[in-house]
Amino acid sequence: MKPKVTIGICARNCQDIIGAAIESAIKQDFNHRLMEIIMIDDGSEDITLKIMRAYKAKTDIPTKIFTGKWEGIGKARETVLNNALGEYIIWLDSDETFENSFVRKQVALMEKNPKAGISVGQMGLLQDENPVLALDLVPNMIEYACYDFNTSDKLPGTGGSTYRVVAAKEVGGFDESVTGLGEDIDIAKRMKDAGWLILNGGGVFYETHGCLASWRTLWKRYADRGVHSRDLYLKTKGLFSLYKINPLASFVVSLICTVQGYRLTRSKLVLLLPVHFTFKMTAWFYGFTQASSLSSKLSK
Repeated sequence: MKPKVTIGICARNCQDIIGAAIESAIKQDFNHRLMEIIMIDDGSEDITLKIMRAYKAKTDIPTKIFTGKWEGIGKARETVLNNALGEYIIWLDSDETFENSFVRKQVALMEKNPKAGISVGQMGLLQDENPVLALDLVPNMIEYACYDFNTSDKLPGTGGSTYRVVAAKEVGGFDESVTGLGEDIDIAKRMKDAGWLILNGGGVFYETHGCLASWRTLWKRYADRGVHSRDLYLKTKGLFSLYKINPLASFVVSLICTVQGYRLTRSKLVLLLPVHFTFKMTAWFYGFTQASSLSSKLSK
């Protein structure tokens, strides 16, 4: 039987977390005969590939593994897209896990909405999350639960999202030149501009943001994202405004998020969101300006 859905997993050096992600994929209550898994090992230097092969050997879901030297996330996503047999690709990042009903709910939503190019899942929050990670997840939870992606300038990432294959191919697929991050925002914008809808789905997934556990790792994560975001900014300057996401503006936005976050979680921890939000966006801007300075020096 031809697969209805492809689970796409792109990973690099994720030996400590990749097993939980794959485990959540093979435990789905969706008909396994209508599923396939495509895993990309993007030049890992640890045992990520070995773990992938071990799960392939024990699951009844048809599984393909592609491996080779590091080529970046854009190339990895495009490899999944080019080899997917399913009508839909559900993206599962290495630091994410799905609830058992995730695939079933996401596919049902896409089947009911033929004009939908993307359906985003609902991000859940585990009770034992450490405070730094929990605060980092709250804005994403709000975004995926409350925002209308079709009327706002917000765009979803790939993790926990379902893509209609024909829609992704119609707009030219993923930009293989994107090696760090932004490949998902780039293609989502092109799909939206082409008239495809972006829906809020019902499947729940969980994310660890790469085992984010301290303020130090939070700074590194967002400084790195700032560095990689510079290329995306230069490519599509209309995608985001530096004036709207500078640390001061982020503080104002975080106050709104605090109210929304408390309504959503009923946790007093979200009262620290303004501090957390301003801290991480300062790190983002630091990385962005460092990348700009380095580029200017290299061009002279």
